[in-house]
Amino acid sequence: MTRVRRLRAAVVATLLSLALATGCSDDPVGSAGDPPPSGPSAPASEPPADDQGTDDPGDGSTAVPVADPEHAVDPPGKRTGTLVGPDLRIYSKEPLGDELVERITGNRRVERVERISLGDFGVQNGVITVAAVDPATYRNYAVREAAELQEIWDRVAGGELAIDKALGRRLQDGDGYLKLGNDKDAARVHIGAFAPQVPQVDAVVNEKWGQELGIGTGNALLVYTGIHSPRDVRKDLVRLVGDDASVTILGPNLDPGATQTAVLTGGSVADAVGTFRYTVLEAGRIAPEQSWVDANIRTEPVPILGTMTCHRVVFPQLRAALLEIEQRGLADEINVEEYAGCFYPRFIAGSQQLSLHSFGIAFDINVPGNQRGTVGEIDRDVVSIFKRWGFAWGGDWGYTDPMHFEMNAIVDPE
Repeated sequence: MTRVRRLRAAVVATLLSLALATGCSDDPVGSAGDPPPSGPSAPASEPPADDQGTDDPGDGSTAVPVADPEHAVDPPGKRTGTLVGPDLRIYSKEPLGDELVERITGNRRVERVERISLGDFGVQNGVITVAAVDPATYRNYAVREAAELQEIWDRVAGGELAIDKALGRRLQDGDGYLKLGNDKDAARVHIGAFAPQVPQVDAVVNEKWGQELGIGTGNALLVYTGIHSPRDVRKDLVRLVGDDASVTILGPNLDPGATQTAVLTGGSVADAVGTFRYTVLEAGRIAPEQSWVDANIRTEPVPILGTMTCHRVVFPQLRAALLEIEQRGLADEINVEEYAGCFYPRFIAGSQQLSLHSFGIAFDINVPGNQRGTVGEIDRDVVSIFKRWGFAWGGDWGYTDPMHFEMNAIVDPE
């Protein structure tokens, strides 16, 4: 086999693996590709037929069934244009103005830009970044093997979500959905495809879903610098955007000292927590901007545990939960010596995902007997009390974390 043929075979194998990720009903760890019969909250149905094509039929119609008509947009058709690898990401909590975008595109060292919408969602203690995109144009900035697979973009246009494979398999529920946001009533989007993503984007949906999810419209840009150094172009763009947005180089690792933006989206808890910029430190830690810390992080006394350092919105219902635990004679079920903290600004180990501890709305208790992947030893009456007072429990996740609780609803103790 010639070198060219070997390369073609490798590409075909890669594309085939992606296609299988979107439709294998006998996957032992759970398939993400069986489209629901209707709407974003319907259970997954039978998988699509094995001989279903992935190419556009030529008339502009989608090649796969529209899974979620309520959130569908026009199908993208066949890919056109040149594939490019984005070099920089500009991200703001507010929409980027047309004048600013024109100034960015007018920079002589900026070759191309793609305007997208970005939001950060709390999911099982992590924060994932979701891009709301136009499937027809964004795919030219995607990883090559994903850009070329028509079915991915038909599914995104049809109201489904495409996500990194390892992350999607870990986070999806039993019906192949992903709940975006840690609020109890956060929206669930069906995972239509496992596909590699560009750095600092974990998943993509279409623009109609982006609006419903509350993602700030047009608050981000992907920038392609062509032959020019991304580091040099970044200096130009930082001067243009000022303090209104973060400009980061897209790569496998975040450089210590890089400034990022965290725009938590997805419900009442996210709204209460607020948005902050942060600086990347070494060893997986971050430093949120001091003004946000001063306005939101508090160290206050609570029953049983003594003092905790958390986001200010947590304390009223946290005190109420701990007081009820105490009044019901369950205080001994929480070991003060095994409390592992609340506000701890960091990434999840081995990733670029912010932990919800970075926002001060999660806490860990009884650590030794409640390790990840176990059923946990924590008293279930204690668990039910925390749940009643607006805290989700990590023991309910597919990959359990029974020491972990995180705020998922605003509950008024009065």
